[in-house]
Amino acid sequence: MAEEEIKTTTAAEATETTAAPKTKAAKKGKRIVNSGAVHIQATFNNTIISVTDKTGAVLAASSAGANGFRGSKKGTAFAAGVAAEKALDIAKKNHALNSVDVFVSGIGLGRDAAIRAISTVGIKIDSITDVTPIAHGGVRPKGERKP
Repeated sequence: MAEEEIKTTTAAEATETTAAPKTKAAKKGKRIVNSGAVHIQATFNNTIISVTDKTGAVLAASSAGANGFRGSKKGTAFAAGVAAEKALDIAKKNHALNSVDVFVSGIGLGRDAAIRAISTVGIKIDSITDVTPIAHGGVRPKGERKP
């Protein structure tokens, strides 16, 4: 009988041979978006600004609370302006945003201040649309008319 040769390996050698080669993942480039949309949700307690592309993918977002305002100060017009400036600065630097359509929802104090902040950043406003839902009493209930 022939003697079989038994090969022994250390743990370090085993991991070197079985581990896949480490390759650095290619960094995803920043998307260049020329025109987008700004969604402003203005409530009495806070103002939330979202900057999106035309398909609805969020490019940048900010709110009055995220910028250090707390309590009743979050609902002020000044806080809304600061939040809008921050969100639009990020979108302008990272995605080269030039023009936007503005969609305003809600009845808070930050509605007008956020729109003014968009123009001070240097982004062209194409249109302003109010998308606040309006209650109308609902549809007619099912059944016979009551006399």
